[in-house]
Amino acid sequence: MTRWQANAVIVFVALIWGTTFVVQQTSMDNIGPQYFTGVRFLLGTFVVLPFALRELRKMKREGRTLSRVNTLGLIVTGVSMYLASILQQIGIIDTTVTNAAFLTAFYVPLVPVLAFAVFRAKPHWSVWPGGIMCVLGTYLLSGGNLSALGKGDFWVMGSALFWAVQVVMIGVMVTRTNTPALVAAVQFFITGLLGMAMGGMFETFSFADIQNAGFEILYAGIMSAGIAFTLQAVAQNYTEAADAAIIMSAEAVFAAIAGAFFLGERLAPAEYAGCGVILAAIIGVQLLPMMGRRPKVAI
Repeated sequence: MTRWQANAVIVFVALIWGTTFVVQQTSMDNIGPQYFTGVRFLLGTFVVLPFALRELRKMKREGRTLSRVNTLGLIVTGVSMYLASILQQIGIIDTTVTNAAFLTAFYVPLVPVLAFAVFRAKPHWSVWPGGIMCVLGTYLLSGGNLSALGKGDFWVMGSALFWAVQVVMIGVMVTRTNTPALVAAVQFFITGLLGMAMGGMFETFSFADIQNAGFEILYAGIMSAGIAFTLQAVAQNYTEAADAAIIMSAEAVFAAIAGAFFLGERLAPAEYAGCGVILAAIIGVQLLPMMGRRPKVAI
């Protein structure tokens, strides 16, 4: 795969993730957030499962096993993904697709801060102005009146914290186990199980509801959770990190376009400016640390 082909694949991945916000919202007309999350991620588990099993067989051939610490880490990763997913899913009921996408992106500046708090990994200076820009962007996104933010917006902002935890844990677990597909499958499976369990406690199960939300579940489960994750993992082996960072940040832009096209969502000029400020913060936090790095010279 050439660099340009890899970049095209990542554009497709960002498009899938962005448009998934639309089906997440429309699915709520037919099914509860817990069952939607549960069924969606169980489907994602089956998509990634063949790759995970191949990695498990490779581990056995190499004489490696998962330690108790790594098993606990996988559980923490799955629980954090469940909390992030369900908070986002509950929030998207009472907010727009555009707001949900840009407010979810708060996890980008939160990741290095969290890594510093837990692992003492010193964040790049760009994190601090990036965080301030995100707050400013949220203020503009609310139309200059924070009281205009609905309860759905605050649910989504809460999900950003757990997305940050999940991103940090993914990096740790993939490094420790060298099994990205296995880590993905386990986190999807835990998220799916927790969603189904909580749905059984707080929602009414109905095959008719699942059938009515069938397209949304298939799209979010197979395309977003399963295929997009795999394509991202493959494509990022053939392109520059800077390219991938910019392109994947476009997820929020694709969500805004999809919300306008499919749901007729419209924002005021100040709200669009807020989206732009948040997007600039996201790109800056991802790219500025890379600009100071010198390429290694082969000896």
